[in-house]
Amino acid sequence: MKKFVLLVSVAAVLSACGSSVKLDNVPVEDKSGQAVNAGAANGTANAGAGVAQSNVASVALDKANQDPALTAALKTVYFDYDSFQIRSEFQATLESHARYLKADKTRKVNLEGHTDERGGREYNLALGQKRADAVRKALSLLGVADGQMESVSFGKEKPAVAGNTEAALEKNRRAEFSYR
Repeated sequence: MKKFVLLVSVAAVLSACGSSVKLDNVPVEDKSGQAVNAGAANGTANAGAGVAQSNVASVALDKANQDPALTAALKTVYFDYDSFQIRSEFQATLESHARYLKADKTRKVNLEGHTDERGGREYNLALGQKRADAVRKALSLLGVADGQMESVSFGKEKPAVAGNTEAALEKNRRAEFSYR
């Protein structure tokens, strides 16, 4: 009797696993972006039946245009006088660069620290390095691999703006992203 009950139970389980879905006419999508009737591909259905035109526009992607935050204007983090503390207004810029770098682990960036013309050469080189390292640490905390970043200081040697007005000096206290 136990064998009979076991046999009936197995038969009930197996019959419950059956499916009523017909797999003969499954719509698939080919590489051209058009819907194709699988039966038409096998020659069993009308060749014109089941073909639909796609209204999706193709998008060309290249690495330079993947992130709008990586435009020339947003490749710079500015600092206060005699400081290497990143201001909160540049947090979104750092997050954009971090996303861009994490999206492709082969991308590399040079973080270039700069100062204004005030102060001695050695002091400015050290301050520029601290600024570049501050940006590097912030990106590292956002998940960017250390191997993707290199920080270097130019001190006061490469000013962005010539002159000694406060506006010019302010533009020279910066760290720049330079992708290679």
